[in-house]
Amino acid sequence: MSAFARRAVGSKCGWRSLAVGILVSVSACSTIPDRAVGEKQLRRLGESGQAVQARKRAEQRLRAVARAYDDRTPLSLGLVVVHDVCVPGSGPGWFFQQKTDNYEVVCSMNITAYYGADPRHMADTLDGLLTAGDHDRPGAAGSARSFPFPHDDYGRRLVAYYRGHGPNPQGSHAPEPAMMAASGRTLTWDTTRGGAPHRLVEEPYAGLVDDPPVSRAVRDPDTTTVAAVRKRYGMVFKLELPYSDYFGVLKNGRTRTR
Repeated sequence: MSAFARRAVGSKCGWRSLAVGILVSVSACSTIPDRAVGEKQLRRLGESGQAVQARKRAEQRLRAVARAYDDRTPLSLGLVVVHDVCVPGSGPGWFFQQKTDNYEVVCSMNITAYYGADPRHMADTLDGLLTAGDHDRPGAAGSARSFPFPHDDYGRRLVAYYRGHGPNPQGSHAPEPAMMAASGRTLTWDTTRGGAPHRLVEEPYAGLVDDPPVSRAVRDPDTTTVAAVRKRYGMVFKLELPYSDYFGVLKNGRTRTR
């Protein structure tokens, strides 16, 4: 996150992921004074040339991370879901200062990627994922690592558990592990051990509205389902990348892009 963004919002949190917070605020306080801009202005700013170019760059960055898991780990990419929102900043109706007060519009994007894997080689799959994390480094300007899951203490015990060489790292009476989270990224997977009913990765949320630029939802391939990925490979992993702000318009007319 750059220094100018932190100064613009007047908050230690900066402007990254402001759009998600604004979206919640707008739904809770939807009266006209609480919106920095109206619907027509929101769409005009969200469709501007700068917004379109920043949107393209943001999607390319996120898709590159999703592809990296296909290229550098045993996982096979089967489905990508892109969600992109542009929301208004805070209007004059607030009784206390919001970190969105300086913004007219903020646009944010996230990606959820679904991968196939062979459940018979679960330990090797996780080992390959963690090995990618061992060799990963932060990107340009200190951006987040693509693989934030290394062979730390939990990772080593997780692989040993799936190899049958150690106990459940979450406890002897705990259910089968099915998630790792780090650096705002979450990786979940179908359970594979016998006994208790399997917990399966669910289909993407069906309620995402495709109404660009206010809300944009893309499935790639558009006809693929999680069930189809599971049928082809045997099991499914889901990688969720956090929302990242890529475009904002300040009330003084200046823009912020990433």
